[in-house]
Order: sequence, then C-alpha cells, then structure tokens
Amino acid sequence: MPFVRVANVADEAPGTGALIERDGVSLAVFNAGGGRFCAVSPVCPHEDGPLAEGWLEAGTVVCPWHGFNFDLTTGVCPVDPAMALTVYPVRVNGSAIEVEVP
Repeated sequence: MPFVRVANVADEAPGTGALIERDGVSLAVFNAGGGRFCAVSPVCPHEDGPLAEGWLEAGTVVCPWHGFNFDLTTGVCPVDPAMALTVYPVRVNGSAIEVEVP
C-alpha cells in the first residue's frame, strides 16, 4: 500500500483533528503533539459521530457525540472492545504528513 500526502505538518495544530479525503478514502488525521500524527477511520462505530471533530485525551480520540473513546494506536474502544476503528500507518516526510492507504 502506498503512502499518500494528506496534509502539511504546519497545517495541523497539536491536539486537533481534520477530516481528510484522499484517493477515495476518508480519514480523521490528528496531531498528537511532539511530532506524532495519527490517522483513523473518521466515523464512530457507535452512532456514526464525526471523529475528526473529537478531541484527544490520554492517547485516545473521544467522539464528540456520545463520548466513546478509541485508542489511537489500536483503534479499540476501552469501554466496548467490540467497537474499533481502522488505524492507518502515518509518517512525516519533511513537511508532509503521509498516510498509508489501501
């Protein structure tokens, strides 16, 4: 799977997320701070909440609709492990945030 440029590092403030669409794939991309970026599927599996509008808390993204949180490394919801997000590999290449998409 190829890595695709999805944003510039300077465009994503620490602690924030953005909805990105590239090559037919929608992603929620987050700046976790310290030069770390994460990319997950953008829709909460609980009731389709917009995860890119959520906030980061202790290594998780919290859905703004009902507060379900998802680990940014594994995608698993600690409250209900049957709910999980797809996690995409991310790398920083110079000033670009790149995500490996299927």
